[in-house]
Amino acid sequence: MLFGVMMFTTDYSISPVDLALAAEERGFESLWFPEHSHIPLSRLSRWAGKGDLPRMYYDVLDPFVGLAAAAAVTQTIKIGTGICLVIQRDPIQTAKEVATLDYISNGRVLFGVGAGWNAEEMADHGTAFKSRFRLMEERVEAMKTIWTQDTPEYHGEFVNFDAMETGPRPVQNPYPPIIIGGGFPHGARRAIAYGDGWMPGLSAGVDVVSILPQFRQMVSEAGKNPDTMPVTNFGFYEDLDYAAPMADAGVARAVFALPAEKADTVLPLMDKYAAVARRHA
Repeated sequence: MLFGVMMFTTDYSISPVDLALAAEERGFESLWFPEHSHIPLSRLSRWAGKGDLPRMYYDVLDPFVGLAAAAAVTQTIKIGTGICLVIQRDPIQTAKEVATLDYISNGRVLFGVGAGWNAEEMADHGTAFKSRFRLMEERVEAMKTIWTQDTPEYHGEFVNFDAMETGPRPVQNPYPPIIIGGGFPHGARRAIAYGDGWMPGLSAGVDVVSILPQFRQMVSEAGKNPDTMPVTNFGFYEDLDYAAPMADAGVARAVFALPAEKADTVLPLMDKYAAVARRHA
């Protein structure tokens, strides 16, 4: 099983550069940054976690800028969006950012995407909460078209552009793995339909080990090979003994959640998680 780390990097946490160097030095396979453009103060949407929405959600750095900085100082660690809120982003510009990041990192991008939960945040970007999943699918499909066709064009319900030319192409062929975040069964179905992997998050409340056989059956019933649809357990940190059953069950990757803190707090946690990773790699 592969192991990664994720953090809501902020201007008061360890920097993306220092975090990336520390993660690569400790042998982690991947580094993941989430995204929120902003948090409306009139927020009514319920956060799935405990207590008030943590400050890091308001202050998180832009993931693509942070990952570009991480890519520039590392050689081997994969860099991922966990998750990119594509329902709040222009697909043409986002396709260029992903391809640029894949070029800068020499093909190390993992493109985790999701539709999010904050209806007020989406509304500020002109996105309707009820149609967000249809919008996400179209934007992902449009980006695939941009990455794989010489003169891409796309005409859908939400995304519409005529033939054009744009570069660069991603280094990875045909494009970086698209890993769909979300719960079970709906997020799993979306991953099977148009993703290259499924990434249930900690807040989704999914027991990955118990649900994995059912997920693999769903993949088979969709006419796909379950071995080509890896599962990433995202935001794992509480029960470290859970790593063993995950590895035994065939979970492809576990991503440890790190707090948005300085190095004196984060580095000892990374050492602890790296020891778990070595035992179950």
